[in-house]
Amino acid sequence: MKIKVINGPNLNMLGIREPSVYGAENYQTLCRMIEEHAEKKGIAVEIVQSNHEGDLVDMIQDCYQKFDGIVINPAAYTHTSVAILDAVKAVSVPTVEVHISDVSQREDFRQLSFIREACIKTISGRGFQGYLDAIDELLRVLGE
Repeated sequence: MKIKVINGPNLNMLGIREPSVYGAENYQTLCRMIEEHAEKKGIAVEIVQSNHEGDLVDMIQDCYQKFDGIVINPAAYTHTSVAILDAVKAVSVPTVEVHISDVSQREDFRQLSFIREACIKTISGRGFQGYLDAIDELLRVLGE
């Protein structure tokens, strides 16, 4: 099984950006946690990040017929990008939406998620653990 983890804008700034919201651990720590979890589960994982919407669309499209599942944290594009929603719909790869913070407890504009309708589940407010939960959810849904 192959899962692609796609991270949106500013996630490369973890540990620097608003540690009171996103925690003090950095992006490299997140990637290491995901890789170790995937290894324990016996699956392949590819982790990517971009601050650019079109690049994220390309990363999603790259999953078509190559990946069994997607874990995506679209970050700020969650609330603005129909293009990312359309890309997930187009590839028809089971996708789990992840947010490090509990977006339901944040600003009003963060309550809208365009991508949610194309995802099998949303995991929010679990910190880095949410990514591991998302991988486990994909494994459950895909019967692994």
